[in-house]
Amino acid sequence: MPRTRRTGRITLVGGGPGPADLLTLRAAKVLAEADVVYFDRLGPTEDLATLAPRATFVDVGKTPGHHKVSQEDITARMIDGARGGLHVVRLKGGDPFVFGRGGEEMSAAVAAGIPVTVVPGVSSAIAVPGAAGIPVTHRNVSHLFTVVSGHAPLTGKEYRHLAGLGGTIVVLMGIGTLPSLVAGLRMAGLASGTPVAVVERGFSHTQRTTIATLGRIVSASSACSNPAVIVIGDVVDLAQSNGLAVSDFLEDASLQSA
Repeated sequence: MPRTRRTGRITLVGGGPGPADLLTLRAAKVLAEADVVYFDRLGPTEDLATLAPRATFVDVGKTPGHHKVSQEDITARMIDGARGGLHVVRLKGGDPFVFGRGGEEMSAAVAAGIPVTVVPGVSSAIAVPGAAGIPVTHRNVSHLFTVVSGHAPLTGKEYRHLAGLGGTIVVLMGIGTLPSLVAGLRMAGLASGTPVAVVERGFSHTQRTTIATLGRIVSASSACSNPAVIVIGDVVDLAQSNGLAVSDFLEDASLQSA
C-alpha cells in the first residue's frame, strides 16, 4: 500500500502530447513523489511504472462517447485520497487547463479544503502541428491562433467569429464534428481554398498528416481518426516546405495531400 502523509494534497499534472521525454522536470518530480496517479489515455502512460515507482495507478481515461469513470467520480476519489493523507496526482494529456477539466478539479479541491497545485504541460494544440512542420503563428502569415474544442458543433455566431478573425484555427479532437465545422466555416465566409491539415497521433510512430483545402478536407480525411489535431489557415502551406519536422526520429511518420 502507498505510504500516507499526515496532510494529503492533489497535484494536477500536464503530461504533454504523449512521449515521456516531453514531460517537464517538475512533472517528473511530482510523479516520482506520488502515492496514487489517476491517468488518462493521452498522457505518457507507457512509462508510468518508471515515472511513479511507488504509486498506485487508476485508469480513468475517456474515449469519444464513452467515459469509464464519470468526472464527478474522478473528483470524489481524488478528494477522498487526499483526505486520507495521500499525494494524489491527476495526470492528463497536454495541459490540465486546455480542455482538460483541470479548472473543475481545482475548484472542487479548493471547496473541499484540499491543498492543490498545477504543473503545466506541453499542449498538443501547439506541439502536434509543430511536429508536422506547421507553426501556429508565422511572420507575415498568421499573427494569432484560436484553439477550439471539437467535441460539439459550434454556434452560427462562433463560426462567423472564427471565419472573420483570421489567423490560425486549431481544433482538438474534432474528427467527429469535422463535416459540421467545415460547413459552418464555409457558410460564415471562409474561403473553400483555405488550407487544412489533420495531424493524427502526434509524436507517435504512426503519426500521419493529411492536407487538403477546406472544400475537400472532409473527403480527404475520411479514414482519419482521433486523437487528431486539425489546423486551418495559411500556415498549413508551410508543412510542405518544412517537411515532416518529426520525421528525423519517427521513421513511419507520413504526409499525404489531396
